[in-house]
Amino acid sequence: MESARLYGLSLFTLNQQFSLTIRERGIFNLVNKRRYLGFLVFFAVFVVLPVLTSILKLYVDWRWFSSEGYAGVFTTRFLTSWGLSLAIGTLAFLFTYINLRLTREVVGKALQFARNMESHPRLFALSDWLKPEYMNKIFLFISFLAALTVSQLASGEWQSLLLALQNESFAIADPLFQRDVGFYLFQLPFLELVYHITQAILLLTAFLLFIVYQVSNTHGFGKVGWGELPRARYHLAGIGALFFLGKALGYQLDMCNLVYSPRGVVVGASYTDVHAQLPAYQILTVAAVATAALLLFAVIGRRIRWALYGVGTLVAISLIVGQIYPALVQRFKVEPNEFVMEKPYIDMNIQFTKLAFGLDRIQHVPFSVKNDLSATGINANNDTFSSIRLWDWRPLQQTYSQLQEIRLYYKFKGIDIDRYTVDGQKRQVMLAARELDTSALPESAKTWINQRLLYTHGYGVAMSPVNEATSEGLPKFFLKDVPPKATSESLQIARPEIYFGETSGDYVIVKTATKEFDYPSGDDNVYSTYQADAGLPVGSFWQKLVFAAYFGDLKLLLSSEVLPESRVLMERNIVDRLQKVAPFLHFDDDPYLVIQDGRLVWVADAYTTSNRYPFAQPAPGAGNYIRNSVKATVDAYTGKMTFYLIDPEDPIIRSYMAVFPGMFQPMESMSLSLREHIRYPEELLKIQSRVYATYHMEDTGVFYNREDEWHLPQVRSGEKEQREMEPYYALLKLPGDNRPEFILMTPYTPSRKDNMVAWMAARSDGENYGKLLVYTFPKQELIYGPAQIEARIDQDSEISQKLTLWNQRGSSVIRGNLMVLPVNNSLLYIEPLFLQSEQGKLPALRRVIVVFGERVVMEENLNTALQRIFGKGVSTGPPGEVVPGQQAQPGPDIVVPGQPVPPPSADNRTVAELATQARQLYDEANERLKAGDWNGYGEKLRELRNSLETLEKKTR
Repeated sequence: MESARLYGLSLFTLNQQFSLTIRERGIFNLVNKRRYLGFLVFFAVFVVLPVLTSILKLYVDWRWFSSEGYAGVFTTRFLTSWGLSLAIGTLAFLFTYINLRLTREVVGKALQFARNMESHPRLFALSDWLKPEYMNKIFLFISFLAALTVSQLASGEWQSLLLALQNESFAIADPLFQRDVGFYLFQLPFLELVYHITQAILLLTAFLLFIVYQVSNTHGFGKVGWGELPRARYHLAGIGALFFLGKALGYQLDMCNLVYSPRGVVVGASYTDVHAQLPAYQILTVAAVATAALLLFAVIGRRIRWALYGVGTLVAISLIVGQIYPALVQRFKVEPNEFVMEKPYIDMNIQFTKLAFGLDRIQHVPFSVKNDLSATGINANNDTFSSIRLWDWRPLQQTYSQLQEIRLYYKFKGIDIDRYTVDGQKRQVMLAARELDTSALPESAKTWINQRLLYTHGYGVAMSPVNEATSEGLPKFFLKDVPPKATSESLQIARPEIYFGETSGDYVIVKTATKEFDYPSGDDNVYSTYQADAGLPVGSFWQKLVFAAYFGDLKLLLSSEVLPESRVLMERNIVDRLQKVAPFLHFDDDPYLVIQDGRLVWVADAYTTSNRYPFAQPAPGAGNYIRNSVKATVDAYTGKMTFYLIDPEDPIIRSYMAVFPGMFQPMESMSLSLREHIRYPEELLKIQSRVYATYHMEDTGVFYNREDEWHLPQVRSGEKEQREMEPYYALLKLPGDNRPEFILMTPYTPSRKDNMVAWMAARSDGENYGKLLVYTFPKQELIYGPAQIEARIDQDSEISQKLTLWNQRGSSVIRGNLMVLPVNNSLLYIEPLFLQSEQGKLPALRRVIVVFGERVVMEENLNTALQRIFGKGVSTGPPGEVVPGQQAQPGPDIVVPGQPVPPPSADNRTVAELATQARQLYDEANERLKAGDWNGYGEKLRELRNSLETLEKKTR
């Protein structure tokens, strides 16, 4: 019985233990499953999803580049970028892994020591975990992470590699090292990249080795001294020697970078850099090599302190020779004799800055102001005066918005200035694209179908001459309304739809089951279907799935309106579109629209820039080198991009031509109809004019003392606000030429003064494109600058009273851009005035102020103002026609519709009757002004003037 009882107790105990084991295993399995599930979720979210997203983006980008005809550009960039990262990552991986593998003997001994320390649980547990079969996997994992980290340093550096391989010569040697400028722009950046990556790999490897050896020492050997770890010493010393050899290379690169030194009066190597810093780098180079050799010798000779002495010596030399000594030379030798010491280096800076910004090719022309212009001279320059720009783009944009946006969802992004041949006469015009802005749709109309399928494009263009206005002071349109109505056959638009523009950004889908909104027509709308093969075809269900995932838009996948033949138009903002294809170019922020053979084409200026030009002074936001080497065009309907080479002498663009063969087309392949609208970019002239304001001084002493520094004029932008005067386009005859040109010009004033000393002009037509001219005035004569002219306008009692009156009676005066126009040997200053009622944003061109010599006049139009100054013989238009660019004026043979007929020359009214009538007209004019009736106000003022002229004749 006892044995049976014991047997039963044993069975019970075993059963309990078995049950407990089952429960523990169940809990263990549950925990393991949760951990496994958590790992899968983590892996999917942080590894699989980013990889799939990258692959998806890569696939869609490849299809987009291929559809646009730039598959080769995409392939070159992709292979170079990934190849560079892969090469650097592989190098980092192999170097790190091989060095970690070299620690296995030390780590193995440490683990063996730990196994013998069973009394120490932590060391024993560590040795159990770090088994030899696990060590290799751990080292592989650490090396992979190190390689991944280092490869990120090469991210986006594909341009450095390609330019280094396809570098072009500038045929200009720097004055310090006599190296070609191309070395600094193409090769030096890549050498610096290689240097920084190499040093990063060495530092990271040294850090990992130190951790491994230190952990092995602390947990394995019981904290013995490093002197008892010879393998660790040798290993780290070898890495240190390589690091200091690399440091020697770094000092050589620092020597090259002296051509960008900011230490002296100007950017570039200074006296201190050449005579103190350069020798210091040479000494440091030798010291770094000696330190590397000393490290190896100290390890072999078991004299670790020698290594420390070597490193300490290098640090001391770096501090004393590399920093303190140059600072002492600068402070006690250069600064007391700065001009004498720095003169050769200032000359270098002047020369190379002008080369870098293309200012060495400027043609200087003396301009003697005689102000002897007469009516005959004005009539001889009729082609200039018939295209003088009176409309300012700021008020004109508001006026366009009020008159020509037609619907809330249409927007005019900006106003462009160009020249067109209208009815056989070249006219300067202002135009704007009527783009679609779906964000302006009512909230209830912002549905997916409306924003992606229905409202897909803008429509048409508004265009008006720069100097014409109706009797109400509104622009006289050459092109207006939807569909576009043109006053000239040469302005007809066959394809007015705008799918690609300055506003467009989000993707749309065309050729769907939903008809696209084309334009409004009365109470109805006109619809159309896209006719081109641009964009990416939607295709099968799987392709729809790809697009839905790419855009994060499930509706694209589910919508039955999207058909297999539908096409996706993406990257519709023209600047973003061009930048995606050519990220190595800097694109102008203000592309302009051109009507080319009935189609709408955007033209964008593209620049090659760099901050690596030796001895060149950088311009804010533009680096120290810039060229307008490319004109890029984008078809507003198809989005087709074309890059035209306009400056084949630029070595940077020649290098990219070698990198991307076939991407750039010669300028000769551009159609003549488009070439007529090429213009010098305003952004480029702003940069060049600011640099030239200082670098026109070629005499070193004058430059050093800034004796003749120029500034761009300050003009009024509001009642009290001042802004820098912007360059402006003009269609005029340059002094000495016999035909008008489309030029971009800007005046100069001296530093801290307001008189004008010169003006710069950039030519845009034909073979003269890109030529810069600077007209300089005699220094002994006073030439009024823009600020002084505005002060004279404000001081004119008649003008001042009217401006004060208009600003106080429910309206505001907008002063347009002041223009300085050279005509023969004279200067005219012209400023338009716009009136805007407080009730509406509809600025109207109401007055034109002309200043010539000592005379300041303000009239309703330019022709009348010129007549007041130069006499009635002035005629700025063809005989027998209303003067182009002016409002028609009442006269004996001209009657303007909507304006009162002037009284006959024989007037039998008495003086008292005329005075009574004048008083009555004055009161009526004030009533019209209070009511905001600008048309009626102008009519009453004209009648009042006629009465006063008649009264004047009666009282003579």
